[in-house]
This record gives sequence, C-alpha cells and structure tokens, in this order.
Amino acid sequence: MKYGLNLLLWTDHLDDSSLPVLESLKKMGYDGVEVPVFQLDEAHYQAWGKRLADLGLECTAVTVRGADENCISDDPAVRSAGVAANKRTLDCCQALGAQVLCGPYHSALGEFSGAGPTPQEWAWGVESMREVADHAGKVNVLLAVEALNRFECYFVNCMTDLTRFVAEVNHPSCKLMYDTFHSNIEEKQIENAIRTCAPHLAHVHISENDRSTPGTGNVRWDATFNVLAETGYDGWLTVEAFGLFLPGIAAATKIWRSMYESEDQLARDALQFMKSNVSKRKSANL
Repeated sequence: MKYGLNLLLWTDHLDDSSLPVLESLKKMGYDGVEVPVFQLDEAHYQAWGKRLADLGLECTAVTVRGADENCISDDPAVRSAGVAANKRTLDCCQALGAQVLCGPYHSALGEFSGAGPTPQEWAWGVESMREVADHAGKVNVLLAVEALNRFECYFVNCMTDLTRFVAEVNHPSCKLMYDTFHSNIEEKQIENAIRTCAPHLAHVHISENDRSTPGTGNVRWDATFNVLAETGYDGWLTVEAFGLFLPGIAAATKIWRSMYESEDQLARDALQFMKSNVSKRKSANL
C-alpha cells in the first residue's frame, strides 16, 4: 500500500511556498502527494517532478473540467475541447512523473441539466474517454475516473454507474477510483459498492464525511478497510481533505468553518489512521 495526501489542502498550484509542506509530509512518512493539475504548463510540472523525486516523494495527480470543456456536451466543439484538455493534462502528468490521474474529468464539474444523463450524453462520455484513454496509454499514465455525489455532478454518482462507464470505455488505461466522501452520500451498502468496483479499482480517496481528519466522523471506516483488504486492493490510499487555507478552494468545496486543529495535525493523524487500519487487517489476515 502507498500513502498519499492531496495537496489541495494547501495549494491548487505548486510553487516555492509548497516546499516546506512537501518536506514535512516526507518526514511524516507519506510515500507521495497528489498534485493538482489545473494550469497546463508542461515545463512547470517537469521541474516539479524533479523536485519531488529529489525529496523522495512519488506522486499522483488530480484534475477537473469546466463547462467550456465538457466531454458530454451537445456541442461537438466543447466535447473536443474537453478531450484536448484531458490530453494536455496527461502530458503534464507525464512531465511530472505522476502515476495516476484521478478526478471527475468525464464531464463538467458543477454543471447540471435538471435530469440524469441521457443515453446520448452517456455515449458521448464513453467515446470521449476512450480517446483520452488512448492518449493515456501512450504517455503511460493510468486514468482513475471518479464518481461525485449528486450535488456536484449528474453524470455518474455511484459505483454501479461508474463501473458500467469504465467497462464500456473498455480500455486498459481507463480505471476508476473510490472516494469515501461521495460514497458516504450515495451508496446504500459500502461493502457492495467496493466489491462492485473492485475489478477496475486503481485509486482510493480517504475522505471524512465533513472533509476533515479521516477517522473523526461518520464514514463507515471498518467496512471500508475490511472490504478493501478482502478484495486485495494494494494501491494508493490518498487523503483528500479541505479547509480554509485557500479561500478559492474553501468556496468551491463549501467549507465555511474550521474542521480541524491545523493542516499539520490533520496530515499526521490521517497517516496514522490509514496505517493502523491497514496493519490491523494484515494482522487479522483480512
């Protein structure tokens, strides 16, 4: 198992101010970090890939798409722009050395039609992602697409639908991720949700129900770690938490009050929480 932390807790774009955070996370014992890839500058990410490697940190990446790059739009030009943006993001991931690109880049974040996805939107989504997956294979980055809760997305909300989506894309470079925050809202049975997606599972976000320190809220953690162990998952466990450090991210993630003592406290406690739960299952042979 590898342990990571999504850097959106501190920043939406790496710069020199990120170095103390990265050094601290390495000292804590994290294997890597999840890098936001929103500004598509390959040279920038190539430089940061070297700096991360010098620190001994591996990395994954996360991105989103907006309304003008919506891969399920009824406008062919917008769909094309979405595919192109996803490909450019993958090029940045290759420059960075990111192993996995996760996120809800199958459609536009926060855009709603007033209904669920139509068969035509679904077909456009599959077609678009298959083209993106072809490029992912060329640059050796694995796609891990994400289902979001109904308040953030209408295209895919649960693991049954996300599993069907990835199965229809049917490409070795297109897998999926499981996020404990979204599943806490959308899934009736956590165990069944993880078992459903397990054949395609490539990444896991460890996120509390209020986006604070994992293990302090209402997510069904025992069920989550039990079934991850049962299904043999051995990839990244990446903490995704949000706070007030970045006003833009706080506004986007609807964080209006402090949820933890400090970012440092959250990072330390989250790592200990993940490692202790994984160790417990190994000891019990689960």
